[in-house]
Amino acid sequence: MLSKINSIFSLLLAITILQLGNGLLGTALSIHAGLESFSDAVIGIIMSAFFIGFIIGSYICPRLISQVGHIRTFAVLAAFGSVSVLLHGLIVDPVAWWFLRIISGISMVGFYLVMESWLITLIPGQFRGKIFSIYVAITLFSLGVGQYLILFYGAGTLATYALCAIFFTLSLVPISITRLSQPAQVAIPKLILRRLINISPLGVAGALVTGLGNGAFWGLGALYAHNMGYSEAEIAFFMSAVIFGGALLQLPIGSLSDRFDRRKVLMVVCVFATLMALGIFIFSQQSQLMLMLSAILYGGFSFSVYSLAVAHTNDHIEPAEVMDATQGLLLVNGIGAAIGPVIAGVFMQSIGAQGLMIYFAIVFGVLALFVLYRMGVSTPIPNEEQGDFVAMARTGTAAVEMDPRTE
Repeated sequence: MLSKINSIFSLLLAITILQLGNGLLGTALSIHAGLESFSDAVIGIIMSAFFIGFIIGSYICPRLISQVGHIRTFAVLAAFGSVSVLLHGLIVDPVAWWFLRIISGISMVGFYLVMESWLITLIPGQFRGKIFSIYVAITLFSLGVGQYLILFYGAGTLATYALCAIFFTLSLVPISITRLSQPAQVAIPKLILRRLINISPLGVAGALVTGLGNGAFWGLGALYAHNMGYSEAEIAFFMSAVIFGGALLQLPIGSLSDRFDRRKVLMVVCVFATLMALGIFIFSQQSQLMLMLSAILYGGFSFSVYSLAVAHTNDHIEPAEVMDATQGLLLVNGIGAAIGPVIAGVFMQSIGAQGLMIYFAIVFGVLALFVLYRMGVSTPIPNEEQGDFVAMARTGTAAVEMDPRTE
């Protein structure tokens, strides 16, 4: 196993460096927008553009990779990504930022596609599940650590955007000097929404809702903490607590879903995500300890919903359909992520910063009710016929091929 990890070390190092910059960028931009007195609704629209770019890039980047190769594509995206990051600091305008966030989204999904499609060709099937788990853990851990980079120069400074650009550029180094052979091509995702809805309406709803919720967290979580009066260190601590919670609790929750009716586990997880959002609401100005505990648990429960939705969908389809179904769910999740920051921004504009927690509670509460409804109108899959749970993070569409269930 260690030899396999060593053989792909350059790719894992690249994703680590990249996510450090990506984690910093989202938080810095959200706080900076608040410092510039942009309205919460406008900030939500700006931050949603990243996920619009993510969806666009899911179709553009595979074609680019097929035409010019992985290393050249990564270099082009690193250039565009670094320039777009720096322009955030040079042009402080909401319209300009909206377009720049689209470019950032396209660049980021392209980065994911390059590295994930590369990893797929290098990992034998028997090791794919373990490497996939390591890849997800590295992604979330790096995003969490990246939150603390805001402490170097503070939000709203060109130096912070320069630091983001440095990480984006440095991620190109291990890719450029690697001796690993490049794979031939990347599959272009196919969206099979109608069939997915017919087969697993609960799986589609779960993917959509996690996009609505987690997209709003990535886009507005730091703004929420800023508007609540937290210091930059407290903002980094809050954001990382949610992210690390998402990394730590997925596997224990997934293990339970393999042993019991997955729908019941999903409903309980949604209920607890709702309660933890309300916990953050209650303890935000009362108890630092309880606030961070609520944040960790909120991340653990809310980040697990997408993986549970994918696992539930896979329980209802043939093995040969797993890849197409998972790609479809990933794009549904992206649609939700593009809408979520806009709606959440309106909540914050109307109610105040705590509107984000109310929004989270409503989103996951509604999903819990929908799970309860589906449990009343459809029969459960026997436990012994359920597939295995796999922890997932929303990256590129190529990641689904790393999922051992696609074997």
